[in-house]
Amino acid sequence: MQALIVIDIQNDFCPGGALAVADGDAIIDRVNSLMEHADAVILTQDWHPVGHSSFASSHAGNAPFEVIDMPYGPQVLWPDHCVQGSNGAAFHPDLDVNKAELIIRKGFRSGVDSYSAFFENDHVTPTGLEGYLRSRGIDELVMVGLATDFCVNFSAVDAAKLGFKVSVREDLCRAIDMDGSLSAARSGMLAAGIALVDG
Repeated sequence: MQALIVIDIQNDFCPGGALAVADGDAIIDRVNSLMEHADAVILTQDWHPVGHSSFASSHAGNAPFEVIDMPYGPQVLWPDHCVQGSNGAAFHPDLDVNKAELIIRKGFRSGVDSYSAFFENDHVTPTGLEGYLRSRGIDELVMVGLATDFCVNFSAVDAAKLGFKVSVREDLCRAIDMDGSLSAARSGMLAAGIALVDG
């Protein structure tokens, strides 16, 4: 069985949002269409408490997009975004959330960020998604969403490491592309055996 994993198509990651990805909303209609053909649809949702440790505002003297060392490794500091219960954290209104069978919220632990749909950024703490997929008999994943070089990338690589067959629809993703992050992500995904598909 194949599942469509729709990554973080939320207001704050779309134009006008606190951490907007260029043209992030341009993929939504085609993502909705792809849902019609999936055996299962799973959405992920960034869901940060106020004052999350990944927010630059939580670190005096640091600015957004700087990288600091956290106990679990390097961490990009982001503008405050996807705060629990805020409009920014809500799914984009054009996204057909009614097709989703499961919503995985991530990044709700204040001391560790979470890009991947499978693990927090400590690479140890699971979200529970793997168990859900195994119990459903799902072994193939198609990933779409925001952003290619962060949450899509981390989710895809973790899924491949866990033994799932993974493809990323690059035409249905958009990237931040910060200091070469998109090229690095593409190389890493290819090295992990992930199919990068365009259309």
